[in-house]
Amino acid sequence: MELFQYPYMQRALIGALVIGLAAPALGIYLVQRRLALIGDGVGHVALTGVGAGLLLNRSPVLVAVVVATLGAVAIELVRARGRTSGDLALALLFYGGIAGGVMLVGLSDATSANLNAYLFGSLTTISPQDLVTIVVLGAVLLVTMLALRPALFAVCHDEEYARVAGLPVRALNLLLAVGTAVTVTIAMRAVGVLLISALMVVPVATAQQVTRGFRATMTAAMALGLFAAGAGVWVAANADTAPGASVVLLAIASFLVVAVVAAAWRALRRQRAESGAPAPEPHEVVLR
Repeated sequence: MELFQYPYMQRALIGALVIGLAAPALGIYLVQRRLALIGDGVGHVALTGVGAGLLLNRSPVLVAVVVATLGAVAIELVRARGRTSGDLALALLFYGGIAGGVMLVGLSDATSANLNAYLFGSLTTISPQDLVTIVVLGAVLLVTMLALRPALFAVCHDEEYARVAGLPVRALNLLLAVGTAVTVTIAMRAVGVLLISALMVVPVATAQQVTRGFRATMTAAMALGLFAAGAGVWVAANADTAPGASVVLLAIASFLVVAVVAAAWRALRRQRAESGAPAPEPHEVVLR
């Protein structure tokens, strides 16, 4: 714990905790819409923004926010108009974004270490300015996702029903696109663009194993994201491993443990039901 007396480790921990809360709060909507991998595509577009920021000597995180937002909005408009399939649109994001980012980073004076920091994450190099950006954007994203939860859930669950109910479906879809871009860019410094989707999706998938109801799943996913982020930074500090990889591996380990326990519980309930004994009720709260 002595390492956390240093300012750079304190910034790393705060940044990871903010991202651990915000990423699952947005990711649950993407999982509901079966767009779990869109974070990868937007992450590659964000890399183009990083390259542009390095080339223009501007804040890479802020430039990445702008570029990723434009890319996410464009892909949502293309998807909504049905001019191309979702798979093709994501492919364009993947390949165009990564190619543009690598080219712009190469044109700048940045070294390969700069590129690796954004590809794989580099929590310990977060500057005070980066931390302010992460905290402010993370707080805005978190408040938005929680405040608009009923409307966003309705759109993700059934767009036609939401449209008939009078909800601004197009605006809400664009909001999710922008939220995805913001989540990707603030998480970029924590886990890197190649691992962003894991932090957005894995805690949600873990929570779905043991919860009922959208609100309960969202709350559990945020708690799991917070745990993975905090524990991942602690493991990285003590084991001298990459923080981003440590965070993601802990999230995946949590998923495997919960999946095994949940499967064992279901098997026990089936066995008790077949034997005629009363099945124990799991300790869970259904919130609607």
